[in-house]
Amino acid sequence: MSETSIQIRGLKKSYRIGANDVEVLHDIDMDIKSGEFVSVMGQSGSGKTTLMNLIGMLDRPTGGSILIDGVDVTNRSQKELVEYRRKMVGFVFQQFHLIPSLTAYENVALPLVFAGEKEHDTINEALERVDLSHRLDHKPSELSGGEQQRVAIARALVMRPKILLADEPTGALDKETGEMIMSLLRSLRSEMTVVMITHNHDLAAMSDRIINLQDGKIKE
Repeated sequence: MSETSIQIRGLKKSYRIGANDVEVLHDIDMDIKSGEFVSVMGQSGSGKTTLMNLIGMLDRPTGGSILIDGVDVTNRSQKELVEYRRKMVGFVFQQFHLIPSLTAYENVALPLVFAGEKEHDTINEALERVDLSHRLDHKPSELSGGEQQRVAIARALVMRPKILLADEPTGALDKETGEMIMSLLRSLRSEMTVVMITHNHDLAAMSDRIINLQDGKIKE
């Protein structure tokens, strides 16, 4: 794959705090190609999570543009963004955000339920992809941290997104389990573009490319 999946130009984001506008991102230009695994690094407050929220269409920029597969998503209506995000983007977070009362299978099924789609083979396929077919009837309390994160990844995969956004996906895991999750994320590159936030230099080095943010700007 070589075509650009994510194209960002002049991206800005500011927040109103009291009487002042605080700019978090300043004129970000970035290209991420289809099938690329990119790590975004930076100190707390550098704008990493804000950038991911904008790419994931969870927030709107103050200025600039974001093109996903050539489509400018910055001026879409909220309804269009919800539908586009549902089809295009999967999310994985540091805290697994699984529903405690639901089994692994039921947690993975949630995006399909919210989309009004009938449950089908993609649930089993997603659990097979993360090697958890044998744990589908287990609830989160019966799973290890690594298994819970793999369920969360399966949930992100069940809608077959083109982009996977992972915010500190190994932050709550030990070193060995974190490396296993990284290997799993690397294996997804043939199917989708992966963008990950991490503070861990060793894990970031396992990605194809590292983008460093400093004070809301890309550090060359």
